[in-house]
Amino acid sequence: MNGNYRGVRWAILALAAVFFALHAVHLNADFPNHSPWMDWAKYTDEGWYGDAAIRYFLRGNWYVSGDFNPAVALPVWPLLEAGVFSIFGVSLGTARGLAVGVFGAILIVTYLLLRRMRQGSLVPAIAVLLLAVSPFIYAFSRLAILEPLLILLTLLGLYAGSFLSPQAKGLPRWLPTITLGIIMPLMVLTKTTAVFLLPAIFWMIFAQSGYRWRSALRFALPAGAISATLWASYFLIFVRPHYLADYRYLFSANQYTSFQKEPLWKVIANTFRDGMWMGRISYLLVAVAIAAVVLTHRKAWRNPLYISLLLWVAGYFFFLAYHNNLQPRYYLVVAVPLTILLAISLTLLSEDRAWVRGAAAAALAVVTIRAGMETLHYVRTPEYTYLNAAKRIRSTIDADPRGNHLVLSISGSNLALMTGLPAICDDFGTMDLDKRVAAYKPGWFIAWNIVEDDKMDALAPLYKLTRVAEYPALDDPERNLLIVYRLDPKDEPKPVKKPRKQPQFMATSLSDGKAKVSLDDE
Repeated sequence: MNGNYRGVRWAILALAAVFFALHAVHLNADFPNHSPWMDWAKYTDEGWYGDAAIRYFLRGNWYVSGDFNPAVALPVWPLLEAGVFSIFGVSLGTARGLAVGVFGAILIVTYLLLRRMRQGSLVPAIAVLLLAVSPFIYAFSRLAILEPLLILLTLLGLYAGSFLSPQAKGLPRWLPTITLGIIMPLMVLTKTTAVFLLPAIFWMIFAQSGYRWRSALRFALPAGAISATLWASYFLIFVRPHYLADYRYLFSANQYTSFQKEPLWKVIANTFRDGMWMGRISYLLVAVAIAAVVLTHRKAWRNPLYISLLLWVAGYFFFLAYHNNLQPRYYLVVAVPLTILLAISLTLLSEDRAWVRGAAAAALAVVTIRAGMETLHYVRTPEYTYLNAAKRIRSTIDADPRGNHLVLSISGSNLALMTGLPAICDDFGTMDLDKRVAAYKPGWFIAWNIVEDDKMDALAPLYKLTRVAEYPALDDPERNLLIVYRLDPKDEPKPVKKPRKQPQFMATSLSDGKAKVSLDDE
């Protein structure tokens, strides 16, 4: 690489570093309000999927029987959170700081992977910059959710696979295989949809084996055996004897799909259309660039990383279409490989003609400037409506003389993360809500905007709901007001004392007794 390219590369990386640093600014701020991405994760997921760690440090036990316990099936993220909570304490900023650290690791592994696969002198730096400036990635990579860690592990899987070599001997030959055998179950135990990304890793194994099935199986089968052994050990030793109901519940709760409720063409069209959440210009540009590369550059078919990234995107698009619950956060898992593919594709297209090189540079400049300006807007205009509402809720509950702090809410785990309030979920759990309420006896119910019928049905037999306060938070018209209800236990019916009388007329006495019994029963 000549000096000019080296200087450009370091300038690009320096700019990427600045934008990455901005991810760590205003960690406690709301997910950007009035953004194009209306996603339910910002209300619940940061608490739900870290709940085991939150409970352990706040209540002394990671598991709450009958409540929502996703850590049984997805333990990797809460274990990482437990590590940082043990050092910095339980807080929203700590959890999001870990998420930003994961994103930083994504940038590093992306750079190393592209350098190793020799994708061009400037491609690694360009890809890192495009990831760092993306407003879509900025918004979701700062949330303490599962998708960023899944992306990092998938990139690590591709990176480990790139070291496979049939010519290697001894430890260098088997170390990548062992590493893959560890990474793949970690992927699945981070988020079960990782199974749709495994073909991308297998293609890297196949390509690094010289596109020979027999050689590929010599690596893939041991890696698969290690993965299966680790996962089965976890399931048989930990899950099956103790938490099988919670494990099954996670899958039954997510089993719904509206795939069959719409025509196939409409499901597919909506799935690909919503990819524009990553940025309309970027999405259209990468679609055109990939199509042009596939049609005009045959050597792209012999590019292991290029095809692996395409399989990554295709596999997750298949999941999105089948699940047909097109939440924006799911698209983060395809936005990262698509962004990397954009950098590679434009570089491949610009190899032959100078005018294409100029057009590609101009397109990258436009994408980077527009994305950077939008990201800077979100950095400059933080809002804290959710955190402020949570703090006011904590003050309201602390001021109550009864001393029962237990909260029932769909966002209870998020409130626990932000304020330390103990909470149980009103939506998911292995125990029916009415039984859970009776067992744990919460003191407060916190709803978004309205009290849903099923929640009222579970609470009404035991409690009178007294509306105490309401606090605005976030921007969804259907979820922008947190309403605090005090749960006042209904008095037990007192038995009616029957006066002791001397029975003068037996018929009258029996008649009166029957009347009293009927009245009491009613």
